[in-house]
Amino acid sequence: MEFCIYYKNTTAVKLPNYEKDCNSIALTTFKQLKKQGNFIISLTLVNDQKIHEINKQYRNIDRPTDVISFAYNDQNEKVVVSKGVPNDLGEIIISIDTAKRQAEEYDHSLKRELCFLFLHGLLHLLGYDHHTPVEEKVMFSLQDEILSKLDI
Repeated sequence: MEFCIYYKNTTAVKLPNYEKDCNSIALTTFKQLKKQGNFIISLTLVNDQKIHEINKQYRNIDRPTDVISFAYNDQNEKVVVSKGVPNDLGEIIISIDTAKRQAEEYDHSLKRELCFLFLHGLLHLLGYDHHTPVEEKVMFSLQDEILSKLDI
C-alpha cells in the first residue's frame, strides 16, 4: 500500500510537522482498514472566507465550516483501478480559522483539532459517514481509535 498527499496551505499560519502528522494518520488509517493499493489525497488549508465560498457553492450552505470532503469515488460503485495506477480518493479542505476556534472551544491543541479534521475528511473519502446514529458510532469510534494509536 502506498499513498501520496498533495498538501497546500493557503494561509499564513505555520504548521510545523502537520504534513508528517497527516502522513502518519493516513498510514495508520489504511492499515487499520486493511486498504490495499495506491492512493492519492489532496489536502488544502484555507481561511473561513474561502471555505464559506466553497460551502455555499457546492453544498448550498451559507456559512463557513471546519472541513469539507469531495470524494471522487462513489462508494456504491465498484472502482476498478489497474495495478500500479493510483486511486485518487478526493479532496479535503480544512478551515484554519474554524479549527482554531474549535480547538479553544474543546480545550485542546490546534494540532489535535487539525489532525482530527484531516482524519474525519479522510474517512469520508473512504466512504464513512455519520448521517445515522449507527454510522456516527462506527465513524467516531474509528476516529478515536486511530488518534489514540497515534497518541494525538
